[in-house]
Amino acid sequence: MADEITVVHVYPDLLGTYGDRGNVLALARRASGRGLRYRVIEVGLEDRLPRTADLYVIGGGEDSAQLLAARALLADDLSAAVLGAHTCFVVCAGLQLLSRGFEDGHGRRHQGLGLLDVECGRLEERAVGEIVTEPVDLPGVPTLTGYENHRGTAQLSGSARPLGRLVAGVGNGDARSEGVRQGHILATYLHGPALVRNPALADLLLTLAAGPLPAYDDPDVERLRDERLDVADPRRHRARRVLLGH
Repeated sequence: MADEITVVHVYPDLLGTYGDRGNVLALARRASGRGLRYRVIEVGLEDRLPRTADLYVIGGGEDSAQLLAARALLADDLSAAVLGAHTCFVVCAGLQLLSRGFEDGHGRRHQGLGLLDVECGRLEERAVGEIVTEPVDLPGVPTLTGYENHRGTAQLSGSARPLGRLVAGVGNGDARSEGVRQGHILATYLHGPALVRNPALADLLLTLAAGPLPAYDDPDVERLRDERLDVADPRRHRARRVLLGH
C-alpha cells in the first residue's frame, strides 16, 4: 500500500449535485481508516488539471453546468491524456463528459473527451428513483445501490463494458446495463452518493490508486447499504414474501 494518495476533484462547485461531493468524503474516510494519508486537490473551472494525481473524481450536474465543464476540459489540450492515463471515477454528467459525445436538452450533440467508447443520447422521460445493479468484472464488489436522476443514455461499443447488469431502475437506458468500465475509468449514473452507499466500490478505487489495502470495517456504512437494498432490490422483496408464505 502506498503511504499517500492524491485525489483530484474536478469542478466540485459546478459538478457536485445530488450529493456527489460525498464520493470524495467517502474515499477520504476509508483511506484514513487504514492509516493512508489522503490529499484532495479541488480544481476550479479556470484551472488546469494536475498531471500526476492518483485518482480523479467527476460528479454530476445540470445541462448548463455540464456544457461549461465540457468547454473547459476541451480547452485544456492535455485533459484527455491526463484522465486517460489515471484511475477515474465519474458520475452522470462525468460519464457523458468522457464519452464520445452527448446530447443537451434541445437534442444538440456536443463533443466529449472520447475516453469512453460511448455515445450518450436522451431518454424520453427522466429517470428518477432507486437503482440496483450487479457488478460486472469488479472483484470483491457486491450488489450496487444508488439513486438516479438523469435524462441521459449510454450506448456502449468498442472497448467499453457495462459497470453492472441492471436489476432495478433505468441505468443506461437499454433495460440491461448500468454504467461503463473501460481501462482505468469507472463511470456510472449512480448518485447517492455512490461511494457512500457502496463501500466496496470505494475500496476498489483506492486499491487501483494505492495498491492492496488492509481490511476496514465500517458498520454504519454497511447498515446504510443494506437499508437501501431492502428498499430497492426486488429480489429481497420476493425473498421476504416467500419467508412469510405469501
